[in-house]
Amino acid sequence: MRSDQDTARAVIDRYGTTYSEAAGIRLEDEPAPLFQLLVLAQLLSARIGADIAVAAARELLAEGWTTAARMREAGRGRVIAALGRGGYRRYDERTATQLRDMAQLVLDRYGGDLRRLAGAAGGDVASASRLVQEVNGIGPTGAAVFLREVQVVWPWVQPYLDDRATSGARRVGLPDDEHRLASLVPTDELAAFAAALVRVSLLAKGVDALGNEPLGNAAAGIAVAGGAVAGAAPSRAVVE
Repeated sequence: MRSDQDTARAVIDRYGTTYSEAAGIRLEDEPAPLFQLLVLAQLLSARIGADIAVAAARELLAEGWTTAARMREAGRGRVIAALGRGGYRRYDERTATQLRDMAQLVLDRYGGDLRRLAGAAGGDVASASRLVQEVNGIGPTGAAVFLREVQVVWPWVQPYLDDRATSGARRVGLPDDEHRLASLVPTDELAAFAAALVRVSLLAKGVDALGNEPLGNAAAGIAVAGGAVAGAAPSRAVVE
């Protein structure tokens, strides 16, 4: 019988590409990558496929809009065009406005450096979530995305395994208590574990998350191909 630790390892090995990694963000505790993660959280906040949001993030980064200052100066038409190239057409005009407004807020409130948001939160995760949600267009879903991913560079957020992650844990027979789950993996893999559990929670009904079906088929969906997250189930799902 597989132990909980073995199950956790299998989940990470099969699904543990973080959304930041898929978007090409090299996450560090520095202003630029933290802002890029906030952009990704904004894109994943809409009811749109996760692969489309990731592809759109890659397009924005490819344009060089990697900091709050650069995003603020980006022409709205060019932002809309970049979102469109990523397939993010349903919400492109609204999101282009929100991204530039977000950049202005980050500059005005935090001097372009989201480490100051961490300081304002005072080590309290609930406060950090509230501050992230002060960005227009980011609600609980986007804040959860941000916190799940940022815990790899903000250890004070750990363990962050929200309801979506614990839903995935239940699906593979793991405990749904945040701290019990966190004890199954090294702390430096918590973000990957959280992302993996989210992916499991988004699999289609009837799919055996840890079955013997090869990666790339209906049960998988974590490989990065052509700048987007490939694979049937997660690519169609909305990350909430």
